[in-house]
Amino acid sequence: MSIQEAEIPDLRVDTYLLALAPPQNGHMKQQIQLNQIDANGINFSYLECGSGPIALCVHGFPDSAHTWRFLMPALAKAGFRAIAPFTRGYAPTSLAPDDCYQTGARAADVNALHEALGGDENAVLIGHDWGASTALTAAANAHQRWHRVVAMSVPPVPILRKALDGNLAQIKRSWYMFYFQSALAEIAIPANDYALIEMLWEDWSPGFKSKDDLENFKKCVFSPSHLKAALGYYRASLGSGKKIETYNALETKGLEPLKQPTLYLHGKNDGCIGVELAQEAQSNCPWLEVRVLDQVGHFMQLEDPKLVNQHIIEWVSGEKQ
Repeated sequence: MSIQEAEIPDLRVDTYLLALAPPQNGHMKQQIQLNQIDANGINFSYLECGSGPIALCVHGFPDSAHTWRFLMPALAKAGFRAIAPFTRGYAPTSLAPDDCYQTGARAADVNALHEALGGDENAVLIGHDWGASTALTAAANAHQRWHRVVAMSVPPVPILRKALDGNLAQIKRSWYMFYFQSALAEIAIPANDYALIEMLWEDWSPGFKSKDDLENFKKCVFSPSHLKAALGYYRASLGSGKKIETYNALETKGLEPLKQPTLYLHGKNDGCIGVELAQEAQSNCPWLEVRVLDQVGHFMQLEDPKLVNQHIIEWVSGEKQ
């Protein structure tokens, strides 16, 4: 069921984003707008900027579509129609009517958005954190839709699974994934003005603070049902969260090497996913171009937008079909 407009906190998208795009030489930079579209049974709200082939940008946790506010104008300038959806369950996008939040469901959403938005074979796909696993799974299941792919901060699923099976340092970093299986997380996260989420940001991107991004995330999980949806991503991955066979099949296909040129970016200072996992991906995924960026952590697209934008724009602007 789509949430009603009156129930959605004010995103202030125009005021917030236009402040990032002052006039230059009498002309306004590419403006980011908030729009809506139905795809895969979900009413998606999404940010949009520019025109041309679609560049779909998928956010992670604890984050929102606003994490792409610096990349989107750069994509638009490079000739893309940048689209950043609020993923299923993150307000103002609707809750999932099937109450399913597994990676396969999100991958199906991404491919359905490509269809609904009129994407073609020159579309590109960019994902961060949960958005990275979503992007890799979506691209593996619909290689004809996505010309090039960029994944950030979370490596391919087989690499992460192996780490959680025996890399004690990574298991320690991933404590929150196990804690989120408990109903206690739904109480602890909003407590003390989301202090736990602020702590995760500080741990994952040492030395970086962003009050704006914390506020944006809080607006996405403002109600208990939306917070439960965001935690549902973890519960479907590691716990007893609902799964659907159709989506399971997409996840199985998502374990295969991608056919498209695929770039993986990882911050050397990432406190969420250790840099050794990027090195493992480099050794075990020959289909993947791995680049480790110095002096950034987990939220690299916000920590050093100029550097990260340069890598992404260079990659996705490769020869179109």
